[in-house]
Amino acid sequence: MGKETFIIEPHFRLQEWVAEEKGYFKQEGLDYIFRETVQSSDGAAHQLGDKVGAFQTFERGRKSDISCACHWTVNVAATKGHGKLYGEAYSVSTCGVFVPPDSKVKTPEDLAGVPISVGFQSGSHYATIQALEQFMPADKINLSFKDGLLFGRMEKLLHGEVPACTLFSGPYYFAEQLGFRKIVDCTFMMATMITGDPDMADVDKYFRGLKRAQSDIDLRPELYTHYYKREFPTRFHAKMDTRRWGPGERIVFEPYSRDVFEESREWIKEHGIFDGGDLGAKAYDNAVVRVA
Repeated sequence: MGKETFIIEPHFRLQEWVAEEKGYFKQEGLDYIFRETVQSSDGAAHQLGDKVGAFQTFERGRKSDISCACHWTVNVAATKGHGKLYGEAYSVSTCGVFVPPDSKVKTPEDLAGVPISVGFQSGSHYATIQALEQFMPADKINLSFKDGLLFGRMEKLLHGEVPACTLFSGPYYFAEQLGFRKIVDCTFMMATMITGDPDMADVDKYFRGLKRAQSDIDLRPELYTHYYKREFPTRFHAKMDTRRWGPGERIVFEPYSRDVFEESREWIKEHGIFDGGDLGAKAYDNAVVRVA
């Protein structure tokens, strides 16, 4: 594989799968490698341990040219020099705090003091705080970081090992399908990180392919929800009825603006997400890639 080959890793959403199988990336002239990581590792790539989450994976380095995570983490990772935030699009992810069907928790206020399983410095971490702080003081929001990024904490919720869990995308729909109850919505923004030094013309081809896929999903979502099985370890497939699932994360082809960048950083700093308030020194113009 030469350096010119663009590497794509899907990220819990439908768009890359639709674009890949409909040939949109090839039609846009993109020379690429499509690298699936969930089934090939049986989900182990996402079981990173206590207080190891999306930000830490950027610190370690990602092998794909394009990857996605919650916009808060991509924002800080870009300012700390771990890549560049792509500023011409963002996405909005389905997310919520779920509890078992028989839980005594009925309202958001009932979650005060209850351990909620989330991914450390990952979307569920920030989004759960953002959703719950309107219902309770900060010292009553009890986040647990020990259950992994996504499949680990989902599986523990399904097995009754955790009292509450924040899930997004496919795991959100899976828990809902199995009768777990959503207590509060935690919808959040996601952003794209560009790592290494890919040709920006290739990045543009990639996003043109995704835009065509997004249009297909908007028009006929029921034709594409089966792709969620590509994003789940095979041990879950027998119980999954993706006909009941929604379209999940939606890509918005609008800028991740300077105002959004700065307001997000202020929120992160106010909430003490990073020790010492160190959010990196690079400003918007150095951390964000915009198309001229």
